[in-house]
Formats: sequence, structure tokens, C-alpha cells
Amino acid sequence: MEYYVARNALERLRRVRPKLGTATTATLLDSLDNPHEGMTAVQIAGSNGKGSTARVLEGILDEAGLDVGLYTSPDLSDLRERIRVRGRKIPKSAVGRFVERVWPHVTEMSVEDDAPTFFETFTALALWYFDRKEVDVAILEVGIGGRYDATSVVDPVAAAVTSVSLEHTDILGDTVEAIARDQVQIAPSDVRLVTGATGSALEAIEAETDTVTVGSEGADVVASETGMVSRTESRVSLVGPDWDVRTPTPLLGGHQAVNAGIAATIARQVGNYLGTTVGESTIESGIRNVHWPGRFEIMRHDPLVVLDGAHNPDATEKLATLLDRFEYDDLYLVFGAMRDKDHRRVCRSLPSTDRAFLAEPAVDRSQGLDTLAGVFRRETDADVVKRDSIRAALDSAIHAAGPDDCVVTTGSLYAVAEARDRWTRTTTPLSTSSTRRARSALRNSDVPTKERDEHVDRLVHRTLRIQVRREEAATLEKVMLSIGGSCAVSGVLDHEQISVVLSGSRSHFRRLVQRLRDRGEGALAAELSGALELDSGVGGDTAGTASGYPWDEETTVMGILNVTPDSFHDGGDYRAVQSAVDRAEGMVAAGAGIVDVGGESTRPGAEPVSAARERDRVLPVIERLDDLNALISIDTRKPPVAEAALEAGADLVNDVTGLEDAAMRRVVADFDVPAVLMHSLSAPVDPDHRYAYDDVVHDVLEALTERVLLAERAGIDRSNLIVDPGLGFGKSRAESFALLDRLDEFRALGTPLMIGHSQKSMFEPAGTDPDDRLMPTVAATALAVDRGVDIVRVHEVAENAAAIATAEDTLRTD
Repeated sequence: MEYYVARNALERLRRVRPKLGTATTATLLDSLDNPHEGMTAVQIAGSNGKGSTARVLEGILDEAGLDVGLYTSPDLSDLRERIRVRGRKIPKSAVGRFVERVWPHVTEMSVEDDAPTFFETFTALALWYFDRKEVDVAILEVGIGGRYDATSVVDPVAAAVTSVSLEHTDILGDTVEAIARDQVQIAPSDVRLVTGATGSALEAIEAETDTVTVGSEGADVVASETGMVSRTESRVSLVGPDWDVRTPTPLLGGHQAVNAGIAATIARQVGNYLGTTVGESTIESGIRNVHWPGRFEIMRHDPLVVLDGAHNPDATEKLATLLDRFEYDDLYLVFGAMRDKDHRRVCRSLPSTDRAFLAEPAVDRSQGLDTLAGVFRRETDADVVKRDSIRAALDSAIHAAGPDDCVVTTGSLYAVAEARDRWTRTTTPLSTSSTRRARSALRNSDVPTKERDEHVDRLVHRTLRIQVRREEAATLEKVMLSIGGSCAVSGVLDHEQISVVLSGSRSHFRRLVQRLRDRGEGALAAELSGALELDSGVGGDTAGTASGYPWDEETTVMGILNVTPDSFHDGGDYRAVQSAVDRAEGMVAAGAGIVDVGGESTRPGAEPVSAARERDRVLPVIERLDDLNALISIDTRKPPVAEAALEAGADLVNDVTGLEDAAMRRVVADFDVPAVLMHSLSAPVDPDHRYAYDDVVHDVLEALTERVLLAERAGIDRSNLIVDPGLGFGKSRAESFALLDRLDEFRALGTPLMIGHSQKSMFEPAGTDPDDRLMPTVAATALAVDRGVDIVRVHEVAENAAAIATAEDTLRTD
């Protein structure tokens, strides 16, 4: 079943059921052979903080070497974000297979007047997928309450109630004590429930079960925030009975320190259950590297722009407290909320606001503007402005704000999701030069079969794919078709980002951009104009961002210098310092503009080495290359090694994990050097770690978009980032060739591009000696130049430099 069909079937399910209980979920799971039985599961309930806690717990257990499944809600831009295994969201293909299998049972249950809700069915999907992927532990964020939630079909080995405040009072009760008694029903039978609740809520919980309390002095685990360490990170202190952790975290606020403490405590419980060591350094890494978009997420600093999904009075009070630590002049609020929230109390708990830009998120449950405006005028002193969309409200607020002001988007995660589109959505050029390519582009964009057949022969000019919301898609389709162009729209019918494929001549796109501007769709117009270079000539590529590096002028060769005993092609050849120096000088003489020095192999099965040993291997070589007429790159995934290498004279960092570690991002930012941000599933490569890409180029581009944002948040300028899609590194041969073939689509990121394909197993069917795949490597280099690559990372410099020169001479004849 195609994804758009499956997705729309799920969307048609009812959202609320007339009766409470887990029986319907259990019946649905029984039709799937009860995938949840025997599963090591963790439940996390609470009024606020359960999503953050779940995400931190995922990070800690991943650092401990476990395969982790994570189920959270709601999503920001894609329903599939709710279900993750090893940090990757569930593939579209898996959703299609699930719906195809389960739908006859859903229909049968509907006939019996026991139709499952959307949340119950999606919970079943999560548990089914976790079982298929054989996860070591499944983390389940409870939807509402605890007693009757669909996730309570599992028998958890550990559980938490993060906090308790008034919410969903029509279901859970109208006092915090009643809500706490409902949430505590997830308590496991064999270990103590972990909780950050206080006061009467904690008393109600402890009347039902034994607890491990997390909070201020006197709690079993003392959790505190001890101060800011950068513009986007603070430091937390967690002190347990026999463990002590102090680490930076991007999740700001004392409440997030408590959430981290809860996550750490549960991680230790899970580790004890599974016989897995969860030590202090593992906890530190998990907390340091957590990424939880839309939770006091700082997107820029001039003005300060913050996205925070606070949706109830308790959460908005915490938001106001956090804002107090930042200095700004005026506050501009972008606000959109759901109908079932206490808007009066939310307004009263918001920080003092100078101007409020109100808009309705594009979901059915959004509160109308007139009602919201009335509440804001009664409860605040802010000037109230109404806008047609969250994106329009955000653009207006940023335009009105000065560099010393603050803009905050809040009120709902749906509002935050639409605001975040400003930074995350991409406009990607597509190659549709053949019917096969055109049909593939339409299929990968979830365009329905009938529309694919109608449009496949119309994609004959310039073609773009843009991710937009449903209302924007309707506008694009109406305008583009009215001027004679082609527009094919994803068949997914929901509020999330969907794909739109636009095709036409340059004239068509110029008219489209002008029509959009006339309709007040300035953001859409600007994105399309930039991608096609219709105005200034600065578009999706790196034109205009020249920084004085060799790749600004021409395709540059990065020569590989492995000073290791076990690298896959030349391990052991250059372990002696003098032989490494001679090799580097030879590569530069042959045309290398960069020499990449690596002291740890990332080939499949390679044994990791300590930072100390890696430093001992690379530093003597880097120090000897101080006068080399080329840039020196340090190939490492360890922040201490990168820092030492940069101090010894290295000029840039090549990190196969894509700057995954926040500490590495800080090193790159502090030294203000370029960094290669590579996509990989694991490093060293784990042959058993695979992901079922739906469209490998789109999926990798999406993942790299988030990594680029994280790098920018850390203070790394985008002009200092070099993107590498990671040929090999967990991809199949076909997937690696697809990345090479469609390399130009990564121009949407606005960074230089690098590929590292030298001597890789993707060339094995070419019939060459496994130890000598030079000829296919050189051929791929020429193809990469044709597709706009900026840096080519290879072992044999002279041959690849010749291929580059030949390809560039050919391109200059166009």
C-alpha cells in the first residue's frame, strides 16, 4: 500500500472514543500476534516534560549501546516523527505494510462498534514496528493520564510521572490529586516509580506506590541547573545515591534538569534489568547530545528568536522564567492555540508582551482568532495583530523586531511546527530528464497514481520539489496551473508538511513568483526565487558565500592520509611519521588542496581507539605538516582529538558522525574553522545497522538539514559547513549511487558539497580487484564534478585530479 493511501486511512480514524480502557488496543494488537508481549517497555506520563524526558532517555540508552524504540506525540512536521528506532523515524514503506495488514481488522472492529481511535491504532503501529526491528527497549510517552491510555497495554519494566498539573480535567479529574492518581497507574510492579511531582500530587502518588523522587534538596535524586555555559546551553547537576553527573545540555531550565534526572534514573533501572552498564559518562553523553526541537529552541540571536511548544499555564510560566535570563528590549509574541486550552490562565502566565501576532495553526482544533484576540486584549497589555497563518505572523514579528528585541512563538506545538518551517523546509531541484526520473520524482513525493500518470510527461523543463503545508500547496497548484505550468501535489491529506512538484520554464516560474507576491505569499515567493536564482543570482548553491577557501574557486581534491594500522585501503602504510609526511607532500605535489589526517578507522568491524591513542597517532604528523602548501584536515569524531589537532595547526575538521556530539560543535565554533558534516548511520560502520530509506536522497537531505541547524545554533556559520551525504556508511550500493547521481539536490542546503567514494565496495560489481578500485573511483569523480561537487576525498590524488580537470574543461564548453 502506498504511503499516502495508508496515511489518509489513519487520518480518517476517530480521535476520541466514547468509552475508556485499553481493551480495544489489546484487541487490535491480538490481530498482529501481540507484538508487545515480552517487550522491554518504559512508560512516561506527566502533564509536562514527558516528551523531553523520553527523548533524553532515548539518548542515554543509545549511548549505552542499546537499540531503542521511541514513541512520542505530537509530531512537528511529519507523522512518522512519532515512531523512531535508533533515532530514525519509521519509513513510509513500513506504515504502508502495517495499514495493509491491520485494516481488515479495523473494519471488522468498526462493524462491532469497537473501532479503534487514531491514537490506539498508532500505538499499535509503534509496538508492531518495534517488534519487527527487535529493539532492546521501547520508550512510550503516555498520551493522556495513565490508567486508560493506549500505551498502558504494555507491562513496563520502568515508568515515570514527570509532573502533575491541571489538564484534561474532563477526563482525568479536576484536581491535581485526582490527575496524579490516574497517572500513577502506570507504575511498574518490580521497581519504584520515578517522579518529579511535588506537593499534594506527590502525596497522592506515594499513597499508591513506592517512588524515586527527583528534584531539589531532599529528593532521592537532586537535580539542578547550575548556570549557562553558552547562548544555547546550560549545565545540569544530578546527584543520586551512588552516582553524580554534571554536564551541559541544550534543554534549558530547572524543570529540564529534573526531566534529565528522571531520564537518568530510569536509564539505570533499565540497565539493571537488561544487565547493561549505564555509567556516568554514558548519562552525560545522552544529556549533552539530546535534540528535542520546539522546546525553547533558539533559532537566531539578532533578534533573539525562540520556539517553545508551551500549551498550558504551567508550561508558559516556565517559558516566562526562562526568558528572564535573556536580555532584550521588546517582546514580540507569535501565538496560536487549540480550543481545549485555558487561554485566560495561559495569557496571565506569559511574560510581559509588547505586541502579540495571533494566527490559527492549520489544524481543525485551532482556536478562532476573534476569541483569542478578545482574551489577549482583556488579559494582557499587548498590541494585538491578527495574521492569516503562523508563518505570516512570524515573518511580521521578525520584520517588526529590532536586533535587540525578542520574538517568541508559543501556545501549541502545532504553531511551533509551522513557525519552524522557516528554517527547515527545503526547495530542491529535481532532474526529470527522462520518464523514469520524472515518475520516480512524483512517486517519491507521494503524488497519487492517477496524477502521476497525468503529470509524468509534463516535467520537461525546470523542476523543483518544495515542502509546504496543505493550504500553501493549494495556492501553488492554483497559481501554477493558471499560468500554464505543471504542479503535482502529494496525496497526503493532513496538516503536516507535504511535497509539491513544480515544473515549467523560467518564464513560468518568474510569473509564479510575481503572482505569489501579489497574493501576499512573500515567503513562498522568496524561497522559489532563491532556489531558481531569479533575482540576485544567489540561490541554492554557495554562490556569494566565498570565504577564501580553495573549493570556492574550483573542485578541490582532499587527499586521504590514514596513520592507522587497520584502515580499509591503506592501513599500516603510513604509520611512521616520516612516511606520512612524505605521503602528504606527494599528494600536494599531485594536486591535493587538502590533506585529511586520520588516526582511527571507521571501516566495518574496526575497533575504536581511545582519544589519547588517536592523538598520539595524528599530532606528530600534523605538527610536521605545518609548512605544507595545503590545508590540513583532522578526520576524527572525538572532540578532544579535534581540539588538539586544531591547536597543533589543522585547518578544518572532518567528522563522520556529522557533528553529532555537542562538544564537537563547540570546538568547531570556538576555533571558527570549516567542518565536514557527514551523514552516517553509525561510526565505525555497523554492517547490521541498516535503514529502509524510502528515498535515500530526500531522507539524507532531511537529516542533514537538522544537523546544519544544530551547527548554526552552536555558533558555526553556514559558510563554514561542508556537507557530505556519506556514500557507503550504512547505505546499499544502489543508495550510494543514487546519492552520487542526485548530488545537486543537496545544493538546497546552501553549503559546499563533498563526496568520499574512494575505493569503496559500491564499485565491487565493476569487476576490479577489491584492493584496487581506482578506475571506478576516477569515473565517479568525473560524474560528481558534473553534478556540482566542491571537494572530492580520495586516496589516489593524481588520477582523480586529472579527472576533475577533464570534467571541468568539458563543462566550460557548455
